[in-house]
Order: sequence, then C-alpha cells, then structure tokens
Amino acid sequence: MELRPFEGSYTALVASWAGSAQEVALLSGREDFPFPPELVDSWRKVAEDIQPYLFFDGVDPVGYGELWLDDEEDEVELARIIVAPALRGKGIGTDFVRALLGQALAAGLADVFLRVRPENEAAIKTYLRVGFQPVDERLAAEWNEPQPIEYAWLQYPTKSEA
Repeated sequence: MELRPFEGSYTALVASWAGSAQEVALLSGREDFPFPPELVDSWRKVAEDIQPYLFFDGVDPVGYGELWLDDEEDEVELARIIVAPALRGKGIGTDFVRALLGQALAAGLADVFLRVRPENEAAIKTYLRVGFQPVDERLAAEWNEPQPIEYAWLQYPTKSEA
C-alpha cells in the first residue's frame, strides 16, 4: 500500500465511490447524487493548504483523503476520507488513515484533528482504532457552532498535549 498525491485522472473513479446520496452527504455534506466528478476535481484546486492523496494497492487507487494544513492555528485536519466500496470492511481504511496520519504528523504542526458525521459509525471505529480520541464536549460544541451540521470531532494525541 502506498500513499501518493492525488492526480486528476482519477477524479471520476473517486466520485463513483460514493454510491448513494447518504454516502455523498457523509463525504461532502452535500446530497448531489450521483456525485459530480467536477466537485472532487475542484477540491484540490481550492487552496494550497489542502493536500489531496490517493491510497494505492499496487496500481489501483483504493482510497482518497485530504490534509487541511493551517499554519496559523498550528494544526492539520484529515478530511474527505473515502475507501473504494468493494474494499470496505477489510482493514484498508485503517491502513489508509494511518498513512494519512503519518503525512499529517510529518507536517510538523502541533495538533491533528478530524471531524466525522456522528452516524458514520464505521469511520468512527476506524479513527478510534488508529488512536484518535474524542475532543472535550465543550470544545466540540464550540467548533460545531459555526458548522452547517453537527460533527463528532476527534483529535490525535500529539506532543503538544503532553
């Protein structure tokens, strides 16, 4: 398995992994179905501090995810993580999140976070297995205040918390 920077030639493939309106909502907060490939392509063009990645099993991509780097806040957020449908439930997501986490930690920022829809139980189990922990309820409530929907917020324990 190998993590590589995202290439636009895989845009339609990644968009096809969201196989229902519910999966589109979990991935993007939108309900466009089928998921428009142009939207996936636009994500990588939004800002320089968003780093999109593909996770490869040999020659085939099996996962997509992003790192959102925020130097001003000294933090990085893992975002928009999706695994190819045929490979879900086989440990690929855990390996993929570990690989993204490695890149996030290598960025050298103090804190590593992610947010996830509370109903996305499979993803939450994966993140907890990798070592992420729920943030304090008051902090989660504060972070959810400006959001259009409520998220479960998780943090990876880093040196800044020691």
